[in-house]
Amino acid sequence: MPFASAYTLLQAHWWTTQSPAVAIWTLGLSLLLGIIVLWLRAATPAAAFTGVVITASLIFSTGTVPYLPWHTALVPTLGVSLLAYIATRFGRMRKEQLGTAEKRRGREASQIAANLGIAMLVSNDFFQSSLANTGLAARLSAAPGVFFVPALAALAEAAADTVSSEIGQVLGDRPRMITTMRSTAPGTDGAISLAGTLAGIAAAALIAAAGVWAVGGGLTSFSIACAAAVFGLLFDSLLGATLERIGRLNNDAVNFLSTASAAAFALGLLAILPHPGVG
Repeated sequence: MPFASAYTLLQAHWWTTQSPAVAIWTLGLSLLLGIIVLWLRAATPAAAFTGVVITASLIFSTGTVPYLPWHTALVPTLGVSLLAYIATRFGRMRKEQLGTAEKRRGREASQIAANLGIAMLVSNDFFQSSLANTGLAARLSAAPGVFFVPALAALAEAAADTVSSEIGQVLGDRPRMITTMRSTAPGTDGAISLAGTLAGIAAAALIAAAGVWAVGGGLTSFSIACAAAVFGLLFDSLLGATLERIGRLNNDAVNFLSTASAAAFALGLLAILPHPGVG
């Protein structure tokens, strides 16, 4: 969070000197999103502030001149927030009976950072500069929006994880442990269900499509982001069934590592798969 805050302040200062409208729109839209989240009681004040900072960082990282807010990371980030809000409130009475419902005061700051932090880290200028010094960058430089794919994969995984977990508790048959395939109670760490998994895949596809439309890219970028998000979704369940169940990791750490695995998987696919626009 300190890194995100410092990076956002630096970007805000730079854009203010280069194009004040970009800084005003980015900070204004991010703040508006935070206010709406607070009004909906979807997050605590600290979590809303964390979301504002990370959203602004993502928008700054994908902003261009002329500035079009709907062609930045705002679109997939907003999609993640919207899907999480809908999914957590879907079947709430059933979840309360099971004892798995999210707190009514909304998400904590640590949850927001765990779900969105990796996307912010891999989309900022420091990571992009490091990537630019690799052979991968030279190979992909002609493909529009391709360097946002790892961040998009992380965002898609965050949406998939939330939707899969929330929907799986309400719809379909009893979930099964990913490690043993034995039936278990809804909400158990490491449990998966067909309904929840399909819902998670659909959520990943929606976020991937939104990101490709907003930032650029084609079918290959969309497919990579989706595949990486599904990998991260399954990795999340595996961590839940193993390290989380024995107390080595908490849920926030699992979510952070899962989004990181999605971003890493996307980078791996970018390195080995052909991409449109690349010679």
